[in-house]
Amino acid sequence: YNMFNCKLLLCIPVYGNTVQHLHSSILYQNLAKEVYFMTDCIFCKIIAGKIPAAKVYEDEGVLAFLDISQVTPGHTLVVPKKHFRNLLEMDSVNSSLLFEQVPQIARKIMKATGATGMNIINNNEEIAGQTVFHTHIHLAPRFSEKDDLKVTFVAHEPNFEELGKLAEKIAQTKE
Repeated sequence: YNMFNCKLLLCIPVYGNTVQHLHSSILYQNLAKEVYFMTDCIFCKIIAGKIPAAKVYEDEGVLAFLDISQVTPGHTLVVPKKHFRNLLEMDSVNSSLLFEQVPQIARKIMKATGATGMNIINNNEEIAGQTVFHTHIHLAPRFSEKDDLKVTFVAHEPNFEELGKLAEKIAQTKE
């Protein structure tokens, strides 16, 4: 659920945690299926049909559309129709529905574009590069090392004792 726990309502934050619920016949007409909607979220507006998008896949719970930035040709965003700030807020049912579609959409993009690889990227929170706060998965087809997508990891010499301690701490941490 989104932070306002709203279902088929147009939700407008008023002050603090107060929310004004407005039933909208247009919203009901546009959204035949169960959709969680935030009035200030660009992806919710795309899902509701208020902003056009180049759709490549759609079902009851998921929408995939071409990213307007097109970092590489075919760069696609896969989003849940229910509003979640990011993957860290999603429950197992909704994240499963989202990720169930990612491989098939990625394969279709690769086949249609002739890509030889695919980066599947998800950013959670601003520090990690998230700029739109509605869960989304980037599917970025790769054609050569000289394209416009640069992902760099810096490898460090392993300290196996510290790795063991960290792994134990993570394993014992309650969600």
